[in-house]
Amino acid sequence: MQENEQDMRALLEESIKALDFNPGDVVKGKVEKVSQEGVLVNVGYKQEIFISNRELAFPEPEDAHDIANVGDEIEVYIVAIGGEDSMKLSKRRADEMVAWEKVKQQYDEKATINVKVTKVIKGGLLASVMGLRGFIPASQIEPYFIHNLNGYVGQSLDVRIIEYNDKKQRLILSHKVLREEELAKQQEEVLATLEEGEERVGHVKRLVEYGAFVDLGGIDGLVHISDIAWEHVKHPSDVLKVGQEVKVLVKSFDPETKRISLSIKDTLPDPWYDKIEKYSVGEYVTGKIVKLTDFGAFMQLEKGLDGLIRMRELSEKPITRADEAVKTGDVVKAKLIHIDKTGKKIALSLTRVKQDAQQADYDEYKNSAKESE
Repeated sequence: MQENEQDMRALLEESIKALDFNPGDVVKGKVEKVSQEGVLVNVGYKQEIFISNRELAFPEPEDAHDIANVGDEIEVYIVAIGGEDSMKLSKRRADEMVAWEKVKQQYDEKATINVKVTKVIKGGLLASVMGLRGFIPASQIEPYFIHNLNGYVGQSLDVRIIEYNDKKQRLILSHKVLREEELAKQQEEVLATLEEGEERVGHVKRLVEYGAFVDLGGIDGLVHISDIAWEHVKHPSDVLKVGQEVKVLVKSFDPETKRISLSIKDTLPDPWYDKIEKYSVGEYVTGKIVKLTDFGAFMQLEKGLDGLIRMRELSEKPITRADEAVKTGDVVKAKLIHIDKTGKKIALSLTRVKQDAQQADYDEYKNSAKESE
């Protein structure tokens, strides 16, 4: 019985050799039967060869019916000749040989290909590329850092092949290079149409201590913290949120460095002018001393409206420092002596309040003296 099996195996091997089959060859076969676990293929001799799902395709299908049908003509790779099955075949490897040829061509042409992300692994993503397993390093997914890669699984991505080695089965892909090229094109388009003094609509992309970066449609501009609002802003997050749509004015830009300076406040009415309309030269105002300088003190008439009291208007006697007359936080009464709407400046005086009071007392004394005559 054992001798008969050996004789049969020898006859099969001889028949295979007669058909000039060799390991490493790619031959055509016809699918004779399909099951959930794999397919039976006829490559030209009496015994049909079973190909399991693992050798049928990549990624490995759960059911061979998803890959092949009875009667399909497929190309298969001869892995080995001899043994119990007389021949070991792989459709997956035949597909890989064709795929590697396409990989070389697409790499040379710097072509854009669409792949499906199959899995997250350490350092990046795995993707199916024409039956090959490609790797997208985390650094090659987007132009920015990604905290969680799980959202990419099952998604289709446009990528470019940046490195390959068919012998080592190494295929490195990049989505980032395509995004950077797209962004560079968008930046050139925006810069070509940008004009100083114009208003544009953008979206807040990032907040930092010194301001906010606003996306103008592919290129970012900086709104310095002093240009966010007319009133003092301690931190950009106090008035802005990431993703918020904002109107900005282009203050300046440099096409070479691609630096763009923007302003949000210059697109809004300056509340200073509305507030100053309530005041007139010659009237008395009460406010708090908010700042001392080498040349005087600033008094707040109301929020967003400060006036300067110069040294000579702080005290009738000569002083060299403002704190000789007032302290920060003092609430004082001052006379409004000048309004410069062009320069947005307000001049106040403490001394003239006192002088006016003295003059009023003198005038009252003179009037009462005349009446008594």
